[in-house]
Amino acid sequence: MKRYQVDIMDSNVYPMGLTKTDSGIHVSVTAPAKECSLLLFLPGAECGEEKKEAFRIPFPEEGRHGQVWEMTVKGKELERYEYAFEADGRRFSDPCGRSFKGREQWGKLEQAHTLLTAPVRVPEFDWKGDRPLHIPYEECIVYRAHVRGLTVHSSSGVEHRGTFRGVIEKIPYLKELGITTLELLPVVEFQEVMLPEVCSKTPHVVIEPTGRLNYWGYAAAQSYAPKASYAGKKLDPVTEFKNMVKALHQAEIELVTELYFTGKEAPSFVLEVVRFWVREFHVDGVHITGNAPIELLAQDPYLADTKLWALSWDDSLAAKPGVRKHLGEYNDGFLIDMRRALKGDEDQMSHLVCRNRRNPAGYGVLNYMAATNGFTMMDMVSYDRKHNEANGENNRDGTDYNYSWNCGVEGPVRKKKILELRHRQLKNAMLLLFLSQGTPVILAGDEFGNSQGGNNNAYCQDNKTGWLNWKQTDTNRRLLEFTKYVIAFRKEHPVFHMPQEPRVMDYLACGYPDISYHGVNAWQPEFESFRRQIGILYCGKYAKKPDGTPDSCFFVVFNMHWEPHEFALPNPPEAFRWHLAFDTSDIEANGYYEPGQEPVVENQKCRMIPARSVIIFIGKEAIKSRKKPKNLDKV
Repeated sequence: MKRYQVDIMDSNVYPMGLTKTDSGIHVSVTAPAKECSLLLFLPGAECGEEKKEAFRIPFPEEGRHGQVWEMTVKGKELERYEYAFEADGRRFSDPCGRSFKGREQWGKLEQAHTLLTAPVRVPEFDWKGDRPLHIPYEECIVYRAHVRGLTVHSSSGVEHRGTFRGVIEKIPYLKELGITTLELLPVVEFQEVMLPEVCSKTPHVVIEPTGRLNYWGYAAAQSYAPKASYAGKKLDPVTEFKNMVKALHQAEIELVTELYFTGKEAPSFVLEVVRFWVREFHVDGVHITGNAPIELLAQDPYLADTKLWALSWDDSLAAKPGVRKHLGEYNDGFLIDMRRALKGDEDQMSHLVCRNRRNPAGYGVLNYMAATNGFTMMDMVSYDRKHNEANGENNRDGTDYNYSWNCGVEGPVRKKKILELRHRQLKNAMLLLFLSQGTPVILAGDEFGNSQGGNNNAYCQDNKTGWLNWKQTDTNRRLLEFTKYVIAFRKEHPVFHMPQEPRVMDYLACGYPDISYHGVNAWQPEFESFRRQIGILYCGKYAKKPDGTPDSCFFVVFNMHWEPHEFALPNPPEAFRWHLAFDTSDIEANGYYEPGQEPVVENQKCRMIPARSVIIFIGKEAIKSRKKPKNLDKV
């Protein structure tokens, strides 16, 4: 008895891939071939084991439209099978498959040549009213992480290491740190077992694995499907990913996923993939990397409320006045300029103030001091040169331009002065990042000094080099505490994250511009090429707190020079006096002073700013001393 029936009379319009119908399924696939078939397999094959084909259903010629084959198949038992396709004798997976079987275990060489099959049945999921959070750019604190690398190390303290569930277990940590938005490196079904290039003249030859793993996931992939090995054994990756999104949203944390495209995909395919992740998985944003039609995505009405991040955007695509901006610029511009300023390069103060203030009206700006491709922040202050020998490419891979300074010694040291200088530079870098108007992005682990041993291209390092070692939250506890405090400080003071770019003008006619620049003499900025220090005055009247009260006034001095400089202090607004909020040179105080404990500055006229340090002055009302009335004893 035949288990299925092909319905050639179905005239409905369906999307690509597999669609469930009332009586069976509809399948559509692109294949430039003379004939094409749907293959159905029995489930339950072990890792690397050849799948047992149950039966095949040829596509009817009537269902061919150009290079697209489609048909409706009726049958009661179809949901028990897994499927793939065959065109002119070549088997291949559904490019639009929602999940796959065949790579459930990370890094297994046996899976290198496994045909991925997609389950016909897609489990239902109850979102329970879940919706994207739509947190404005100026309120976002982004944490960029790798699903596996975040928790796979034995020190992570989670039960489900290297999985979507492991991410859920780290939500309390993210909340304590102050994160609002989690960005994940590619989570789609990519082939981590790296294979050599296939020679077009010998396509029949079986290509053996190289022994290396594509840890990051930048490769051609099954773009609609979450990665099965990130779900854990015998768990559905779609359900696991959705559970993670829902748990993050319940904790008021956004999720932005990175989607990489090779440039060989049709623009319509890319558009449908991005739409799918937004609508099916409720992601709050998509970071688009590789080669993709970003102009098409930017103008898509379905994505008008979704954060879209790319290297750059044409100004014609920017949001109109009064419309919430959803596009975000994500490139190394901030990293390059701020790292050069941090290490004291010439002619950087104009770049510093530009990056510090930059916040276009039409799109967001993502700022970071470290990215996946390059040195971590700890390596940025520990190495002058890349050390990628373990990648097996004779140290030729990875960028040669890291804009780093090892503080006097290459690599790990035990000298107290070197360690103190490195930690001071890391605190300076955190303040450069979190006092800038754009949206700050932290590379996972930078908050507690994660190091990759000088490897600036750890794309194949699925080991302790690429994983986070959570023991460092204890060994570098003071750096972690400083980072937490800086994040909380930024959130508390809207003057450092305003919705619009500061104008450097007194447009409220209050006697002070919103921000102003100062050299060693107040109100006299110095931008000569040899200058390595600058002061920025913030007037709190231009930024309102949630209760409607104005923010405090601040004077921030960046001295990136290896010599101290005496700065004249501008008069704070009204009857305020300057107090110290931060001093990265103060080792005992760990570089900051808690609210209510900020020491008053004795000399309100000038202050010596130590070498390679950042000091933040906060204007606070002077405490008036109560004098004893005269002749009180006679009253």
